[in-house]
Amino acid sequence: MTSTASSMDSTDIQQGQAPHEQRPSWQQRLRRFGYTAAPRGDVRDQLVPPYVRPSPRMWQFLGISQPLAERVARWSAWGGPLLVTLLAGVLRFWNLGNPRKVIFDETYYAKDAWALVHRGFEVDWDKNANDLVLRLGDQVPIPTDASYVVHPPVGKYVIGLGELIFGFDPFGWRFMTALLGTLAVLMLCRIGRRIFRSTFLGCLAGTLMAVDGLAFVMARTSLLDGVLMFFVLAAFGCLVIDRDRARERLAAALPVDPDGRVRPDAHVAETLRLGWRPYRWLAGLMLGLAIGTKWNGLYFLVAFGLLTVLWDVGARRVAGAHHPYTAVIKRDLGLAVLATVPVAIVTYLVSWTGWILSSTDGSGGYYRDWATANGRSSNWSWLFPDWWLSLWHYEHQVYDFHVGLSSPHTYQSNPWSWIVAGRPVSYFYESPTPGKDGCPVDAGEKCAREVLALGTPLLWWVAAFAVLYVLWRWLFRRDWRAGAIACGIAAGYLPWFLYQERTIFFFYAVVFLPFLCLAVAMLLGAIIGPPGSSDTRRVAGATGAGVLVLLIAWNFIYFWPLYTGQAIPIDDWRSRMWLDTWV
Repeated sequence: MTSTASSMDSTDIQQGQAPHEQRPSWQQRLRRFGYTAAPRGDVRDQLVPPYVRPSPRMWQFLGISQPLAERVARWSAWGGPLLVTLLAGVLRFWNLGNPRKVIFDETYYAKDAWALVHRGFEVDWDKNANDLVLRLGDQVPIPTDASYVVHPPVGKYVIGLGELIFGFDPFGWRFMTALLGTLAVLMLCRIGRRIFRSTFLGCLAGTLMAVDGLAFVMARTSLLDGVLMFFVLAAFGCLVIDRDRARERLAAALPVDPDGRVRPDAHVAETLRLGWRPYRWLAGLMLGLAIGTKWNGLYFLVAFGLLTVLWDVGARRVAGAHHPYTAVIKRDLGLAVLATVPVAIVTYLVSWTGWILSSTDGSGGYYRDWATANGRSSNWSWLFPDWWLSLWHYEHQVYDFHVGLSSPHTYQSNPWSWIVAGRPVSYFYESPTPGKDGCPVDAGEKCAREVLALGTPLLWWVAAFAVLYVLWRWLFRRDWRAGAIACGIAAGYLPWFLYQERTIFFFYAVVFLPFLCLAVAMLLGAIIGPPGSSDTRRVAGATGAGVLVLLIAWNFIYFWPLYTGQAIPIDDWRSRMWLDTWV
């Protein structure tokens, strides 16, 4: 069984300890008499740590031959994540069109998406349009008057793609969020494998996300936050791949000593240019799509931008640079900024193409005619096209709306309660009588049928401790993996504390949920223990971690009826309301 502890030996603080610049002279003299240095990790192993390999004792215990074991280990790199993804996909696509209702904010995004893919901008739907949509589907007439919306168009285009393929019905408008929610599990497995250097821990992180109630409900509902989470996680994954490839190139350029070990070199570490780094550009594209889904993607642009630059500093320091910050500023910073910020901005602007190309005579997108109708009040306005001025005005109005949103809502919550799932959001609730809408005939009194955006409680409560663990690993052990996980959590979580008076909801937390799962996987890896531990220690750790994972899976199954809108007797529903704030 693999664990995180073995890869903990490859953190930047340990990699960054000053290596010997040259071998002691007595060892050099003994080489002529056949002296061979004891094998130990070189700078390449510190820059690009090897992946954890399962213990030979495990294969012997299972009765698997060495050649077959090698083949299994090789195929598990993709086979394990794909199996976890298959589980996640089956769960998310099962009975996806149920309930056949317009639930919660689907009343906005499903219809806006349909308008966008047909007209290029959102329109003003009638108040009774939901019933008409459920009855007529694709044949429903699309209004012509533009509507004022407060979120960019990317997420709605994504939802609209599913509607174009499968129709204007609940399955159609939930298809793409379910698909992205499933692919996010695959990405998390692979990202976890790469940063922990362990297929087991990567698949564990993906499995935790597959059985989290909030991730599950968000994947089965056409809201924007699940789409935002996908693009943020994709950007993070691209930067992790870029980190590995940049360090591989740096390691390949370093000199090799007579024993075949890669040695640090200050000149190489401070002068080598690492090229255009395509995965960093791809990360910029993903971040642009994230911002084009919801504006809080901006925080990830800033956080991930700083993170990738600090990764470069750490890599050049390990490679022997005496002035790693100066080297990064000279060799890496310019392209790093160019690959993220301008790419993200251009991507965001391109996402508004449908609105930009709409008419300026008042029949186009909302505020599209603002510059034409209001003239050019600034002396410098002649430098900008009408669409730019109109879009700038639109964005300013949207910003004022967001920062001033304080209308009370039954299910709003303070971000302090998110980490313990203190106030979930009910997307849908009905009280069918016995014998109707799935309510058992012998239920006695009425049933409850609900779709509740509630994270799997045990997972979130464990995650609260896991966050403390990764902060400790980062602050006191300088573990880069813990720092990366903490960065993702902070970028998605901390900004909401600036708006505690604003109307905000627990389901916003889905954007940093993958990083919580990585934190829990890292904690469980520490519980299992390092490979060098005694058998008693490893068995005890694996048993404890395994029991905890099984309890989380059971917890997900227990709340399954509340995640899927199944009718259950009202007493069974009450038994699942563990906290008063969940009602």
